[in-house]
Amino acid sequence: MCKEGKNNIANKRFDILGVNVSVINMDDALRVIETAIKNKAKAYISVCPVSTIMSCQKNQVALESVNSATLVTPDGMPVVWLGKTKGHKNIKRVYGPDLMLKVCKVSSGKGYRNYFYGSRSSVLDRLSVNLKELFPDLNIAGKFSPSFDEAIVREDEVNIRMINASNSDILWVGLGSPKQDIWMRNHRDKLNVPVIIGVGAAFDFIAGTKKQAPAWMQKSGLEWFFRLVTEPKRLWKRYIFGNLKFLFLLLKESIKKRRVCER
Repeated sequence: MCKEGKNNIANKRFDILGVNVSVINMDDALRVIETAIKNKAKAYISVCPVSTIMSCQKNQVALESVNSATLVTPDGMPVVWLGKTKGHKNIKRVYGPDLMLKVCKVSSGKGYRNYFYGSRSSVLDRLSVNLKELFPDLNIAGKFSPSFDEAIVREDEVNIRMINASNSDILWVGLGSPKQDIWMRNHRDKLNVPVIIGVGAAFDFIAGTKKQAPAWMQKSGLEWFFRLVTEPKRLWKRYIFGNLKFLFLLLKESIKKRRVCER
C-alpha cells in the first residue's frame, strides 16, 4: 500500500453495498500514483463502476480484491452521485480511460516506463500506436496479451519474469472486472512494478476498437446505455439486470438503515 501519512487520501473511503470506494478526484489519483512510483511502493488501483460493485455482490474473492486496493476509483457517475449524497462534495469521476491518458501524459514528461498487459495483441498494437501519436515521448516498456487459460501456471511465471525484467513504473491491466482486480491482488507481491492499474475496456477505447460514449452521455450517467446499444449481446445482462438489481439493493439497504434508526 502507498503510505502518505496520517491523512492519507487513499484511506478515505465510503461504502456502497460493501465496496469501499475512495473519496478522490483525478488530481488525487495522480498524486497517489506518483507518490507510489517515487517510493517504489507495492500499490494497485481498481477502477469501480456499478458493474464492479455488482460483481462483488456475488463473488467474495472479487470483493476482497477490490477492497484491498490502494485506490478504488469512482469510475461511474452513479458512484460519484452516491458519494456526494454521503457528504463528499469534492469527489469526482476517475474514469479508467481518462486516468490512463492523464498518467501517460505525465509519464511522457517524467520518463515513467509503462507496460500494458491484457486484451488481444492486435488491440495492444493499435493502443501503442495511438498513445505514441498522442505522447511521442511516452516510454512503452512492453506489452503482452496473456492466454485466457488461467490454468497455464508456467506461462504465468514467464509473464511475471518478463514484466519484472522491463523495470516498469506502471503496469496497466486490461482483463475486465472482476478478473483484473483478482489478478492484481494475486500478483501484487510477485511483481516489482510500483503501481498496477486495472482499467477494463480502456485499452479498446483508446485503441479505437470499441466506440466510446459521447462526453454528454458520460456526464449524465448514460454511458451504460451507449455500451448496451453498441454491444447488446455481450452486455444486456450486465446492464439491464445488473442496474435493476443495483437499485433494488440500494433501496433495500436504505429501508434497513431507516428501520434501525427508528428503533
